[in-house]
Amino acid sequence: MRIPYWKSQLSEIEACVHSVKRGTTSVLTESAGGRSIYTVAYGEKDSFERKANYNSACGAGNPKHYADKTKGNKPVLLLIGGVHGGELEGIVAVMNLIHLLETGTDFRGKRHDYILENAPKFRLLLIPCMNPDGRARLPIDSLIEVPFEQSVYYMQGTWKDGSLCGWPDCKAVHPIKEASDFLGSYFNDDGVNLMHDNFFVPMAQETRALLELADGEAPDLTVQLHGGANNANHFVEIHYLPYVVMQKQQAFNQQLSVAFAKQGLPFVERNQLVVGEGVVAHPSFNLTSAIHHVCGGMSMTFESNMGLAAPGVKLTPDEILDSHFVLFEEMLRFQQFV
Repeated sequence: MRIPYWKSQLSEIEACVHSVKRGTTSVLTESAGGRSIYTVAYGEKDSFERKANYNSACGAGNPKHYADKTKGNKPVLLLIGGVHGGELEGIVAVMNLIHLLETGTDFRGKRHDYILENAPKFRLLLIPCMNPDGRARLPIDSLIEVPFEQSVYYMQGTWKDGSLCGWPDCKAVHPIKEASDFLGSYFNDDGVNLMHDNFFVPMAQETRALLELADGEAPDLTVQLHGGANNANHFVEIHYLPYVVMQKQQAFNQQLSVAFAKQGLPFVERNQLVVGEGVVAHPSFNLTSAIHHVCGGMSMTFESNMGLAAPGVKLTPDEILDSHFVLFEEMLRFQQFV
């Protein structure tokens, strides 16, 4: 199903980032398969008078040793699409945001005046597709109206015996490359799921480069954009965060719930105040957790509706993209007054 504004092909990403004039495009790193991963930045990078890494600054009892943000610095926002390369919704959303910031409208010709008026108050770091290897493995341009089982094949692939490698069993072998017949778009070409890399000794250059970016930029709020099948939009609960950070993330969660309701779009307010291990027997320390621990900022995973031909909540392409623009606008609102 071809949708004119649903731009997620690697060639379309290349064309978009190389046409940027108001921002700055750079190559964050190369993927395991040798594909470029791009970052588009808007706003100048501030000096935070860094004297230590975040962990050491916390050990000294004062995060300002890592990043002193008491002098009117611009808030830093980091948006990451395509950590799972086949989850196209976030890729499409970041591409439309870049087009908005460059031209004044998204690819539909739609304006988002609050974002346009307030974006200059921020440093924005936008990664359209963190996993181009996975995106290259997906042979279609949209998952809209794709049956659920077919989406599982595209996302997680198959085991050696040809059976579907569904969620969460796709995480039981990692890296998964040697155990798979068809390597799904979750993974880079080495079979690494970036969400569940070994963050203390990264297996993937992609992971290392992203954590280095977070470490160097000290983002106040990072949001990874994922696809959550035909569920209502929501933030996933993130474990191993300080309680004060969970409180801020819950406040943003509540603010976003109100904003979605005003637009008539579905959003489930899953509690971000995860105390201890909560109800999860073995909570993972994942990429979202790791980003917080290198920079101290809020770090969240947004799960978008995917519009599959499957039971549950099913949004149209316009509603999916509008959902992301609600998220982007509320990120700006929240960080101006947090």
